[in-house]
Amino acid sequence: MASMNRLHQWICSSDRWARGVERKLLPWALDGVELGTGTLEIGPGYGATTRVLARRAPGHLSVLEVDAEFAKKLQDVYAGRVEVVHGDGASMPFPDGGFDTVVCFTMLHHVPSPEQQDRLFAEARRVLRPGGVFAGCDGCASTAFRLLHLGDTYVPVPPETLPRRLRAAGFGPAEVTLGKGRFRFRAVRE
Repeated sequence: MASMNRLHQWICSSDRWARGVERKLLPWALDGVELGTGTLEIGPGYGATTRVLARRAPGHLSVLEVDAEFAKKLQDVYAGRVEVVHGDGASMPFPDGGFDTVVCFTMLHHVPSPEQQDRLFAEARRVLRPGGVFAGCDGCASTAFRLLHLGDTYVPVPPETLPRRLRAAGFGPAEVTLGKGRFRFRAVRE
């Protein structure tokens, strides 16, 4: 199964999606979250979120992308401004405690299993400094969301299970907020 079908690729690489990410999605997902001097974005894909974070993050920005082709394109675009690393969020090639903030946006449902999602959560905690924040957003399961993902990797995260799963990964209490067709979350490494 492909990570993203052609329709989904077209949408996520469009200018319309990029504008929505900048004007609505990231402001909502990061409302109240202070990006630290070291920020890691997991799963930037085409880079619409990275484009916003590169302007917003006050310090060093790293991105971790599992798709080699996407990682190469991001390296070409952000050479010298953003550290782009090809790798898997469930097995991050970063040292313990290296980031103030770890973020991911609309990508958790592309992680192929709940077990790998849980490994990603544990890895996010591992690479955060004590007091660091893990934050982001994803879509809620629905018929329309499923139809968009026909032929894709599609493993939606039930938002009501996320606080328990983040606690199991070693985070302190997690906050999950529902929005229209999506949810945002944040958890602190204690």
